[in-house]
Amino acid sequence: MFAYLQAHPEICLAKVKETHFFDIEKNFKRKRVNYVDLHKHFTPRRGQLLGEATPITMYWEAAPRRVWEYNPRMKFICLLRDPIERAFSQWNMERELGFEQLSFADALTQEAERCRAALPLQHRIYSYTDRGFYCEQIRRLWRFFPREQTLFLKTENLRTRPQESLDRVFDFLGVRRQLVEPQIVNAHSYTSGMDVAARSRLADLYECEIRQLERLLDWDCRDWLAVTR
Repeated sequence: MFAYLQAHPEICLAKVKETHFFDIEKNFKRKRVNYVDLHKHFTPRRGQLLGEATPITMYWEAAPRRVWEYNPRMKFICLLRDPIERAFSQWNMERELGFEQLSFADALTQEAERCRAALPLQHRIYSYTDRGFYCEQIRRLWRFFPREQTLFLKTENLRTRPQESLDRVFDFLGVRRQLVEPQIVNAHSYTSGMDVAARSRLADLYECEIRQLERLLDWDCRDWLAVTR
């Protein structure tokens, strides 16, 4: 999504993909927030919309309120991925970065205990399954922003039908539609796939959440449920 929007002439995205401003606690220690560290990432031309992409903003409990205090007219484009695949992908990423030594199964078993080390905040690394409970995160966004300022898309649809997804995004942002060339960014091959036991375990964990999400967003998530069976 970042790469597609970066190519649109009416949009100025941050120079870095993840600014990590609204999820950093030290930025909000003072009564008066200094937004210089956020603004330095942008060099817009006249009339351009400004935007940035930091996925943890949706998950970080304090972030939506901080964004609302900065600009209550902000719009959110949220890409939601099958939470089972999302958890496995995050674990693989942390392994590649050297932050994770446990097997996927052991990481799932120890997640709750490991995440307590970050309390009262969320854990940035070991929150593999917790980040996949989207409904609470969506309701937190809607507590501060009207629903018409939020757009939720499936990651899978952006990958398989990018033009259709991007047309929705362009209309949501109020910019002209433009043709896009399909592209895959930051795709990695795993050394091994998820084992059946782990997939079944996550299927049981997420089934009620996925069905609740279907009702919340009026989505059809049979493709997610199909792979969890």
